Amino acid sequence: MNKNIKLAVAGAVLAMSASAANAGIVIPAGDWTLDVNGNVNAFANWTKADHSDTITGGLAGKKDVAGEDKNQGINTGLLPSWLGFTGTTRQNDTDVSFTISIQPNASSNGVTGDSTPNSLFRQNFLTFGDKSWGSVKIGKDIGIFASDAILNDMTLLGVGAVQGSGTSGYSTTLGGIGSGYIYAAWKGQVAYTTPNFNGFQATVGITNPNQGVSGASVTSATTTLYQDRFGLEGKASYSFAADNFTGKIWVSGASNKVKLSLDSATTVPYEYTASVADIGANVNAGNAGVTAYYYKGEGAGTTFFLANGYSHTYGKRDSDGGYLQATYVLPTKTKLGLAYGRSNLDKASGETDSALVDSNERKTVGLYHPLTKHLNLVAEWNQIESRAHDGKRGENTTGSLGAILFF
Repeated sequence: MNKNIKLAVAGAVLAMSASAANAGIVIPAGDWTLDVNGNVNAFANWTKADHSDTITGGLAGKKDVAGEDKNQGINTGLLPSWLGFTGTTRQNDTDVSFTISIQPNASSNGVTGDSTPNSLFRQNFLTFGDKSWGSVKIGKDIGIFASDAILNDMTLLGVGAVQGSGTSGYSTTLGGIGSGYIYAAWKGQVAYTTPNFNGFQATVGITNPNQGVSGASVTSATTTLYQDRFGLEGKASYSFAADNFTGKIWVSGASNKVKLSLDSATTVPYEYTASVADIGANVNAGNAGVTAYYYKGEGAGTTFFLANGYSHTYGKRDSDGGYLQATYVLPTKTKLGLAYGRSNLDKASGETDSALVDSNERKTVGLYHPLTKHLNLVAEWNQIESRAHDGKRGENTTGSLGAILFF
């Protein structure tokens, strides 16, 4: 199965069996082996909003214009439905592969049903290498920084935070994005990964620069300019296993130099360097598992990399956050999970109070039951609370029922 799908399954430490994590549809084709893989999932969500405040960068939904506070929706969860194709071969003592994937509902199709469907192609890359010297990846794939944070989030096979108030027609949900970690996103990159040295492995790479700058501090005339350098990302991890005890510890980081024009009358561009780093660990002993994660950034923003990361008047904003997650496999093979996550965004030096988000906080209770080795039934309860620097609040609670099928 596609490497990232494997990581999504294994890293989330949910109720998928080991056999399901390696259960792509394998087709020999001459010198090549083709692996067709993916998932299909859908969830019914019931959401209740408790406030009407508008918070810039807040994840919690609010009551509608008529004052109603309850809403329902059906859509995919944090992990979009997925169809991937991976081809592998070995030629001239070199392992070569390609991966192309399609996400048929990774972009919203709106409340009109399928009249305006949008699909994404989040992966399009090639790799070459050997276990003796490592491997090189060229193309579009999940970002290096914060990728382990999302792949170890239990809501990856569920829902987590929903966009808005769970409106029908939305695409993927947010999981713990923005309430515990920054989204790794899918980026064009050139990356090198070392061989596995008894559990230690590292990746370094360059990525598309300036993946996006957004937020209340950006005026309608603000435009990005030609960038001075690529984004830089890297990570290192150590995996270990002994008897019934397994785990992984990782660190990662990213740096982007951002250059933009604040308005049409300004000829001197505004420039700053955004940087962020994290540390995380996942440990499993028998039926129990614990994941702990923390990140801290300067100008890196919150929820999405660089979003609301600066004020055009006062400069860069600091941010930090993390999540703590505990899981336990019950005698029924159902995995029970509890999680708490929070992302904070500070004001820039000298910046006054405003409706800018101060924090997004998430509480999650989830049940993940393997009905078969490929199919999981999922039930989740998520509460999201957003607070602004001027005291405004947003809060919504979502109950979700659904299923996710891997192949």
